[in-house]
Formats: sequence, structure tokens, C-alpha cells
Amino acid sequence: MKDINFGTFPTMITPYHDDNTVDYEAVKNITNWYIEQGCTGIFAVCQSSEMVYLSLEEKVKIARTVVETVKASGKDVSVVASGHNSDDPDAQVRELTAIAETGVDAIVWVSNRLDLHNDGDDVWIANAQKLLSQLPEDIAIGIYECPYPYKRLLTEKIIDWCISTGRFTFIKDTCCDPDELDRRLEQIKGSTIKLYNANSQTLLYTLKKGCAGFSGIMANFHPDLYVWLCNNFDKDEKKAQSVQNFICLASFLEALAYPQIAKYHMNKVGVPMSLWSRSCDYKKFTRYQRMIIDDLMKAEDDIRDLISK
Repeated sequence: MKDINFGTFPTMITPYHDDNTVDYEAVKNITNWYIEQGCTGIFAVCQSSEMVYLSLEEKVKIARTVVETVKASGKDVSVVASGHNSDDPDAQVRELTAIAETGVDAIVWVSNRLDLHNDGDDVWIANAQKLLSQLPEDIAIGIYECPYPYKRLLTEKIIDWCISTGRFTFIKDTCCDPDELDRRLEQIKGSTIKLYNANSQTLLYTLKKGCAGFSGIMANFHPDLYVWLCNNFDKDEKKAQSVQNFICLASFLEALAYPQIAKYHMNKVGVPMSLWSRSCDYKKFTRYQRMIIDDLMKAEDDIRDLISK
């Protein structure tokens, strides 16, 4: 199994044409933009990708396109992908096996799919053991605490089981709780598992505590600032705190019409695509929201100027 890189893993959005078909040329362009911004990983086919609105064929083609684009770049960028949203266990095996065959470095389980009705850790682990036994043995596994349809947080017992298998390398953590993050980071020390924080507000704190990087929505806007923070959090305390202060406040923009706001932002920085989305009504993305993103871009440049001095 390939080791997963330290650093910034954007949760990749899916671009569409205006006729609602996936724009695979834009998938390549987004991937190359992430790479140019210094990202060391990409989380493809996730909730930001609107995976519950994608067919299995689309999910597989997106993951394969990202893998092939990364290979063509010649850069060392880890690609992890999920697409794990079926209820039926047999369907879960099919979709995760298909994603594994695209050449990604890890397939990412959605934590709530192992315990559909939140029945408890024993149910989760029993389902996880069965799923693991039916997947290719040479592929690394990740876990994503996806908020949809409900957020199934990983317990100490579940993480212990994951460690015991030796198969897990990636956790996209969404607990947003510094005390719980402390416990988890201590628990996974010495294991194969790396924790990537999805929460911008606690990122600097967790980097100092040993987290492996960031994997979240806001890396679709200013990934270079997350890259800088991951690489410099322990080198310049004052600048690191300034970047943290900015990303803390900027991340509250996640509550706007996402992913349209990310697509609008990418168009403004030279990554063209339609603003069409399957998960969010285009009418929710108002002129008011466009003005907010325009101002965000000015603030991003101010922070870039600060850290470049």
C-alpha cells in the first residue's frame, strides 16, 4: 500500500456542462490547479463532489481522470476517493472495488455507511470487517466522517479496530472538537493512520499536535494558504497565526451556496467551468454572494502579501 502524503487535500468539486453532464476537461483543469497551488493530495469523489448525485460510471471516470492527470503532471500527489454512498452492503463492495481499480492511493469509506441506523460500535465493526474482507487486499483504506445523511463520529473502540487491521491510512476528521482531536491524535501515534482535519478553525492547533494536514471545502478557494500553513506552522509563529485568523473567519463562507461559490471563485482565478450544480439550486447563488466572494479574493491577496514579506 502506498503511503499517503502530508499536507493539503482539497475536497474536489465536480464541474458540469450546462446540460448537466460532467465536464471531464474541467476535472483535468481543476486537478492541475490544485497541483499548481502546491497541494500534495486530492480527495476526489467526496461530498463536495456531489457524490450522491453521481452514477457509479461518473464516479469511476472522475477518479480515473484525476489519477491520470496527476500522473501526467509528474508530481507526487496522493489521490484518495470515496463514492461510498450505497445502503446495500453488496453495492458498497461494487462501488468501492470500482474506485480502487482506478489507481487511487486509498479508497475512503463514509463512516455512516457502516452503521446506517447508529446502532453502535459493535454493529459498525462487524459491518466493517465484512466489507474489508471483500475488498482488494492491496489498497489502503480511509474513513470520512461525512455529515450526510448523518455524522457518524469515530469512537475510540472503532479507531482501535482500524489500527489493528493495518489497512487504514487516512481519516478525514470532522469532529471539530479540540479535546476529541487531542485524544485521536494521541491514539493513532505509531500507527499507519494519518489524521487530516476538515475544520479550518482548529487547523493550526492540530498541526502543532501532529495532524497530517487539511482536507476540507475551503481548499477549493485558497489552497495555497493552507499549503503554506501546513508547511510553515512551526517556522514563523506570527505569520502562521495571521493565516490561521484569516482561514478561521473565511471558512464561515461555507454556509453560502456551495459548490457554486467555489466554481465562481475558480472561474475568477482562471479555471473555467459552468456554475451548474446538481445539489444546489443555481438561484441561491445571488449577486450578494458574488460580491462576498469578490471581497474574499481581495482579502486572500492581502494575506499572500503578508506571508511573502
